Amino acid sequence: MRKVSLLLAFSVAILIPAFGQGPPAARKVDNEFVQQQFGKEFTLVPEVGAVFGDLDGDGVEDVVIAARCKNPLLDQAEHNYTVMDPYYDFFGYGDPKVTTTFSEPVPERRGLVVLIIHGAGPDGWRSVAPKAKYVIVNLPFRTLSVRKMKLRKKTIEAVYVEEAGEMEDSSALFFDGKKFRYVPMGGSMQ
Repeated sequence: MRKVSLLLAFSVAILIPAFGQGPPAARKVDNEFVQQQFGKEFTLVPEVGAVFGDLDGDGVEDVVIAARCKNPLLDQAEHNYTVMDPYYDFFGYGDPKVTTTFSEPVPERRGLVVLIIHGAGPDGWRSVAPKAKYVIVNLPFRTLSVRKMKLRKKTIEAVYVEEAGEMEDSSALFFDGKKFRYVPMGGSMQ
């Protein structure tokens, strides 16, 4: 009987700290968070919102956020992010200093950007000092999702994009360890 009592007491002692922990941090991404991480020039696009995954393969959750911004290069130094243009880079010239000046003919797509935060530590992308932050410009997206993708012999997580435009094409963005790369997938993702 004494062994049962000791076992029960030991079990309760182990379980008490587990009940004291709160629920995991919420996945809430709002305009305040976007502006805190990237600057006042950025606003969340709530219709598309945010998606989550591990884009750099380090086991820590990352976030992909749809946003709008007139000049993504403006707060780059102050908020410590990198501006990239993998879309035009795929087509031959992806220097964001030049490609951010291109005029988008469709007014609804002007200023659309994809914000990506690589998480660090137990807080992941919510960390005060995330591993890295990126602003992806000129990507014609309608929706964003994170899915598994086969790359060579490896399976990685990538951002799948349903592109906005006359043809309902899809594409993917994947992180190669240094930068994001654009890959057209063709056809609709439906």
